[in-house]
Amino acid sequence: MKKEDKAIIIDQIADTLKEYSCFYLVETAGLNAEKTSALRAACFKADIKLMVVKNTLLHKALEKIDGNYDELYPALKGATSIMFSNVGNAPAKLIKSFVQKDDTLPRFKAAYVEETVYVGEDQLGTLANIKSKNELIADVVALLQSPAKNVISALQSGGSKLHGILETLSKKED
Repeated sequence: MKKEDKAIIIDQIADTLKEYSCFYLVETAGLNAEKTSALRAACFKADIKLMVVKNTLLHKALEKIDGNYDELYPALKGATSIMFSNVGNAPAKLIKSFVQKDDTLPRFKAAYVEETVYVGEDQLGTLANIKSKNELIADVVALLQSPAKNVISALQSGGSKLHGILETLSKKED
């Protein structure tokens, strides 16, 4: 491959890394055509971009963009695929579902999620259980709505009681 071609590919990888808030490094080299196709389809459905890269080109792309990725460099061995996503736990859940069906691949190597680095297969469960940004926002909104709903409910029930009392009193005077 020519040096110019490598530079173009490094730029493309760097641009893609900048687009997404998290990425996972996985090994997919041992997958047959059927399983690879199923993985790509599952990634598409989950809004995850899957890209197979050369480790040296990925290393240079990571050096090119802002951030400290030193902890990820040891994971750049063997065949590497990158899963890009803006939802931190989506790739972990996808990998976990594939591993449950066939415990060999894809194999999790490392991840960069919201400026935090996770290395090693033992981190996959942690990543899958982390709530995404949207899930956390939904939880906060639900917590904030709960007291307001209680107040409205109390006012409505109190209002109907008050209406009933007033109606009873007005009928007694007749």
